[in-house]
Amino acid sequence: MPTPKEFIEKNRRKFIDKWFEALRIPSVSAETDHKPDMRRMAEWLADLLDGDLGFAAHVIETQTNPLVFGQSPEVPGAPTVLIYGHYDVQPVDPLDQWRTPPFEPTLDDGKVFCRGADDDKGQSLTHLFAVKTLLETEGKLPLNVKFLFEGEEEIGSAALSAFLESEENRNLLAADAILLSDTDKPAADRPGITYGLRGVVGYELTLTGPNRDLHSGLYGGSVQNPVTALCAMLAAVIGPDGKIRIPGFYDDVVPLSAREREELAKRPFDEAESLAAVGLDASFGEPEYTVTERRGARPSFDINGITGGYQGKGGKTIIPATASAKFTFRLVPNQRPEPLTRALESFFRDRLPAGVKMDLAFQHGAGGMVIPLESPFLQAAARGLSSVYGEAPVFIRDGGSIPIITKMKDALGADLILAGAGLEEDGIHSPNEYFTLRDFFLGIESSAAILTELARVKTGG
Repeated sequence: MPTPKEFIEKNRRKFIDKWFEALRIPSVSAETDHKPDMRRMAEWLADLLDGDLGFAAHVIETQTNPLVFGQSPEVPGAPTVLIYGHYDVQPVDPLDQWRTPPFEPTLDDGKVFCRGADDDKGQSLTHLFAVKTLLETEGKLPLNVKFLFEGEEEIGSAALSAFLESEENRNLLAADAILLSDTDKPAADRPGITYGLRGVVGYELTLTGPNRDLHSGLYGGSVQNPVTALCAMLAAVIGPDGKIRIPGFYDDVVPLSAREREELAKRPFDEAESLAAVGLDASFGEPEYTVTERRGARPSFDINGITGGYQGKGGKTIIPATASAKFTFRLVPNQRPEPLTRALESFFRDRLPAGVKMDLAFQHGAGGMVIPLESPFLQAAARGLSSVYGEAPVFIRDGGSIPIITKMKDALGADLILAGAGLEEDGIHSPNEYFTLRDFFLGIESSAAILTELARVKTGG
């Protein structure tokens, strides 16, 4: 039989054709016009699981977009791995910034441009094709594999979140480890494993003053301006050193260990180059932490949007009646949204000036997660990646959030393995998203190697 690498090379065209089939389905979960496309994409995945892999697969109906589940024939005594992916993609706006049609995969200079090329159709398919590779080169799988695809990751994963509430459903998904690739690697030739993700919590703060906009000449200096008050209250949240000033905010933050700081420092990173790429010449944040540590392993606060008063052309001399801001905190493991909400409400109440009323609306929230570096599943995945790339992976704490993954980890009690094959520069969520052919096929080879190593982990089953 051929080796996995030989089989992948021989079947390059078949894998590309299947990938392109999936990319042509415009499964945009945020737009109701694409509801039929969501159904079509779910059925496409179920057919692939059933027809190409011989898995027991079916579409699971929900109140919104369907889930897709597939399970391999049982391998007694072997570990069970649940491979997660999502088949929904981001909207394509602004359309005029796309150089090629967003749902027609276009190959240019080794890059496949298309919405979903990387996030997450391309990365999800690497695992499906890895399983196909192992079946064809080994005759059978060395472990138990389950696949779960959802169609709402880009809009909050409501259906999957509700699905996890049932004990029967949790038993269906039960696994020793959860494998996914909805992340990136540190460099084209350097693999990475994301062992930590930040959580996120979002709010909207609205201040209301007079019952209408007032003439700033007649009333200026005699009534509180809601925009001025809002700016002062928000500015009080964070200091010039990047420290968040809400009492108790850092109480549950677990300090970075020496080993973690050593691992995070291994990630290839040029601070000046990174800043220049976004048009900046200086970084911001806690001076005792590196930029890499601040981005992935420390909490943060950001105002996402602020509104109040006149926004048209020219001037309008008013004291606005209302002002509002939307903002988020990125949380690190052990921090939770509920205590923060209580502390934040008290913090703002203490600083609310007379003459305005306040409404703090909680919008969404999820905690972060971290997997111990000593996890046998994490170490097995590292061995698999090393065998493909020829060097050990970098262990990464990622600053982004995948709330449903944290919930899956808690619900199933399984270790997480986030081994992304894409790169930060692939432009996910942006016009002209792409995934390189090189990384796509490295992803297939890496997934096959990871699954082979995971099969060797001893479990209590």
